[in-house]
This record gives sequence, C-alpha cells and structure tokens, in this order.
Amino acid sequence: MTVAIYRLTGKFPREEVYGRTSQLRRAAVSIPSNIAEGTGRLSTGEYRQFLGIARGSNFEVQTQLEVARALGLGDSDLIDKAESLSHEVGKMIYAILESTKE
Repeated sequence: MTVAIYRLTGKFPREEVYGRTSQLRRAAVSIPSNIAEGTGRLSTGEYRQFLGIARGSNFEVQTQLEVARALGLGDSDLIDKAESLSHEVGKMIYAILESTKE
C-alpha cells in the first residue's frame, strides 16, 4: 500500500509537495513502521498500542485519499487501488488486534 501511495502522489501537482503529497506519504510510511516497531516490543500490550497507532494512520490515509479525489488530484485508478489496499491493511490490523486480545 505504501508503494501505491508513493506512485499515486508522484503524479500530484508540484504545489502539493508540502500538502497532500507529504501528508499521504508520512501516514502511509507510518503504518508498516509502527507495526514493525510494535513487533519488536516486549509485551502484547505495547504491540497492540503500536497496532492502534498504525490503524489510526491507515484511517488518515483513507481520509487524505478522499480529499485528493475531491480535489481532482492524481489518477483516479491509482486512488482506487490505494483505497482498496488501505481497506485490506485495515482488515489485517483489525484481525491482529482481535487475535491479541487478552
């Protein structure tokens, strides 16, 4: 999903470099980064906390994709693909959170 976001935002207008492009890329990179960091933690509680942060970043990606679509930024097919991948990532994060409940 993160790679799809980078491909999508690479086609955004130059004036969005510090706006939508930056926001989407930071949120997209945050998702796998937080999952990885949580995996390296010593307790299930800490892991779940980082999964929660990743989940929030995923919602942020979805919101920013909607804003990009509404503003007519980027290729609509790439937005569709990124949205679909984001929804799949969300399902995976939710499943992990459910499986690690105490």
